[in-house]
Amino acid sequence: MNISAAMVKELRERTGSGMMECKKALQDANGDMEAAVELMRKAGLAKADKKSGRTAAEGRISTKTSADGKRAVIVEINCETDFVAKGDDFVEFVNNVVQTALDSTASSLDELLATVMPSSGSSVEETRRAMVAKIGENINVRRFESITSESGNIASYLHGTRIGVLVELVGGDQELGRDIAMHVAASKPLCVDEKGVPAETVAKERDIAKAQAEAEGKPANIVEKMVEGKIKKFLGEVTLLGQPFVKDPDQTVGKLLSSRGASVGRFVRFEVGEGIEKVESNFAEEVMAQVRNS
Repeated sequence: MNISAAMVKELRERTGSGMMECKKALQDANGDMEAAVELMRKAGLAKADKKSGRTAAEGRISTKTSADGKRAVIVEINCETDFVAKGDDFVEFVNNVVQTALDSTASSLDELLATVMPSSGSSVEETRRAMVAKIGENINVRRFESITSESGNIASYLHGTRIGVLVELVGGDQELGRDIAMHVAASKPLCVDEKGVPAETVAKERDIAKAQAEAEGKPANIVEKMVEGKIKKFLGEVTLLGQPFVKDPDQTVGKLLSSRGASVGRFVRFEVGEGIEKVESNFAEEVMAQVRNS
């Protein structure tokens, strides 16, 4: 059957795939447009599955807050290269996912992935797979969190597109909320206060401090004082309320909040690729290997 340029153009517009791929799909489907679309979908899903094992440590963080400031969401979506992370298609996908997350009732990543995106008419997961087929890189909706505040408001801060923060602030104002969110982005606290530090983490730090003090040959009573001092310092370093405020290091975040009659319920901080082990590769060697095998 003769496949016209108009048919190829229509299939390209519907699937976002390359011209030759569209022409072949139409030929395999004997010119049936709907059958060709289905073939392209299946081929796209297969491509996405093949790429799923490839490391995706680049990407973007995005946040979205409801009009009343009572609810906000944050997502991290990864790809393989910074080049793709800056591309229009990837940026649009991220924006659509975070909007879908805000508009949905999803409370977990699995629920979000199963949610239908108005922009595509398909679920987030199906749209992700289609993006993999179109762009040619592994793309992963890695994590998502939603915060709702009954008695306060949610402040957000994005440092470029690589660090994002949500903070539940009770009391205070919008400016204070943004300042606290910026502080979290810069100082990376583990939790709000000492109650949030895992007991095993404190015990480990205590053992290390005790061993160091004993190695100096200090008496038992001095060792105990040194240990308590180091634990106090450690807790000040890792808790939001104990950290010196980045805009005014002479006061802690806790004292700042207290002076403004405010408190922090919780916070979420995402940074692109944190915790993902990147595989170092030599791009020139990869190209040469492909040339040799072609």
